[in-house]
Amino acid sequence: MKDFKIVFSTLFLFIITLFNAQIKNPVKFKFDVNPVGKDEYEAVLTGTIEDKWHIYSQDLPPDSGIPTEFKITSKQGIQLIGKVQEIGKKHDEFSEAFGAQIVYYSNKVVFKQKFKPKDATKPATITAEIMYQTCNDRVCLAPNTLEFEKQIEGSKVATDSEEKVEKTKDTVYEVAPMGKVGTVLKPTNIETPAVAKQDGLKINSLDFKNPLTNCGTEQQKPQNDNWLVLGLGFLGGLIALLTPCVFPMIPLTVSFFTKGNKDKAKGKRDAFIYGFFILLIFVLLSIPFHIIDGISGNIFNQISTNIWLNLFFFAIFLFFALSFFGYYEITLPSWIANKSSKAEEAGGLIGIFFMALTLVIVSFSCTGPILGSLLGGVVAGATNVPTLLTFALAGFGLAWALVFGLLALFPQALQSLPKSGGWMNTVKVVLGFIELALALKFLSKADLVSKTFLLKRELFIGLWIIIAIGLVVYLFGKIRFPHDDKKPKISLARRILGVFGIVFVAYLIQGLIPSEKPKLQLLSGILPPLNVSYFHEEKDGILGLKPYHNYFEAIEVAKKENKPVLIDFTGYGCENCRKMEEFVWSQDDVLPILQNDVIIASVYVDDKEELPENEQIKIDMGEGQMKKVKTIGDKWSLFQQVNFNNNSQPHYVLVTPDQKVINSPVSGYMPKEDFKKFLKCGIDYFKNNN
Repeated sequence: MKDFKIVFSTLFLFIITLFNAQIKNPVKFKFDVNPVGKDEYEAVLTGTIEDKWHIYSQDLPPDSGIPTEFKITSKQGIQLIGKVQEIGKKHDEFSEAFGAQIVYYSNKVVFKQKFKPKDATKPATITAEIMYQTCNDRVCLAPNTLEFEKQIEGSKVATDSEEKVEKTKDTVYEVAPMGKVGTVLKPTNIETPAVAKQDGLKINSLDFKNPLTNCGTEQQKPQNDNWLVLGLGFLGGLIALLTPCVFPMIPLTVSFFTKGNKDKAKGKRDAFIYGFFILLIFVLLSIPFHIIDGISGNIFNQISTNIWLNLFFFAIFLFFALSFFGYYEITLPSWIANKSSKAEEAGGLIGIFFMALTLVIVSFSCTGPILGSLLGGVVAGATNVPTLLTFALAGFGLAWALVFGLLALFPQALQSLPKSGGWMNTVKVVLGFIELALALKFLSKADLVSKTFLLKRELFIGLWIIIAIGLVVYLFGKIRFPHDDKKPKISLARRILGVFGIVFVAYLIQGLIPSEKPKLQLLSGILPPLNVSYFHEEKDGILGLKPYHNYFEAIEVAKKENKPVLIDFTGYGCENCRKMEEFVWSQDDVLPILQNDVIIASVYVDDKEELPENEQIKIDMGEGQMKKVKTIGDKWSLFQQVNFNNNSQPHYVLVTPDQKVINSPVSGYMPKEDFKKFLKCGIDYFKNNN
């Protein structure tokens, strides 16, 4: 009787949590069986996916996401015809965290499997089982396993599949329909699954709604990438102004408006209009990308993950670099500039517009590579690309518009500008070295997507060191390029840049030294992943840490060492979990906390090792869906939902050795400062009250 109460109270609490908004269920399934020919049928499982969520394809590379598994069975026996088909809005992209190409579906996905009953004269119960994982950009939900049943009688498909609950011999619990929370639970076969016992699932003292303290859990809002890209575009525009294609034109153009016009006020107004048209032209350059995205919303994903396109970008960046080194110039056809220049004669606003357009065209030999680098970097991110491109180009144009506008307003500032000279070519050559380094990013992406893994992390770093040394040698005048002076003057600015180059080389060298934690965090989005390394081995664990994979074992250790337990709800296929480990856990001011102040319990909700048969249960979710608790991962997933009313990963909880929640749990990928604040608050509270 006592065991029955444990089972009943545990599962009752679990069902209650299903109705809470914290338990996310962004995919709804519908199962049908349709006759398609003589004694042949097609099982169709249709999944409707909420916006911004996705589920993975059946075909994923090893050690990446959790592939969807769909299978059809029948106790009466069936013969499968062909393979499972999956139909839907398919996304194919490269994952930096997994270092592999992944495929997933959004909005809607359909799985189809044809079959033939072994005895077409007898009724049969067709069972469909799907195991899948749902993710968005921040979190992944625990893998879910559902079952559906339909009865067929010859060529007739039964409409009532509710009989399965009475017919099954498994441990099944019926759930009242959503919104009817009266008699919620009715066991049809009373057993005592170990997964639901005190030592396996429900911990009465865990109360996430009433933690001991609420400090340290206010997560910052996600950074808006649009404004970051706008800033990068603005910086690129300022750099472009210093090139020999643009800088000499600044005083000429400003003087045209301020000195060439008898009405000084009108001249300044026209200069501002000129600046506005420059900004407008750069923004208009992004329109084609919005049109392309409207035609094929996945095209930028394909561009960023296509092997041949990444090799093409690699070649283009090399082409840009050699141009900046002075071996040739990249120019648009002369007739374009000529037509634009002729249109300036129209005067008025039209004339000013074509003056701005002519500036953009004739400066292309210097601005083209800079814009190409900026746009290539945005496309490589493959997230909301058209909008980001608009912000990047707007930032670039804004830099030019402000400089021309402010100098028109304060023409005396022209006297403070440095004179044109050899320093402008130095700017171009420095940009050439930068282009050369960035080209390797695209070569690395092609290497990772193709799974050749030839460009290891250490080799990539070594090539960057060579490029940086080349830059330093150039800045100190030891090598020259075609347009450099025969006896270049080594200015103070060149010497300072050279010193920074030496410091950067020293910074890069540490990335070649084997370490238990990742180095070069500033370059984490550019370098190959940590596992693409000459020194990486799976047995090394996570950053040298050795977490426990059983919560209850971690609690016993915590009691002996008098430390709080950090419960890390994670998954082998959780991309954001890997990002947290590599980019946040590894930080110098976070890793020591994890090493010394807590006991880590990393419980994997996608562990596929099966539980003993007598510990496996099923829960009827209604509408023909049954949730199976069959594996260790299912157990920890249910443990998370029952005790913390959450089913997303990563999910972090701090508890005392006597199993009291210290502060409110946090979920998803977050900035380092947020995670550190969460840890410090909980640990300090524990130390001060023990």
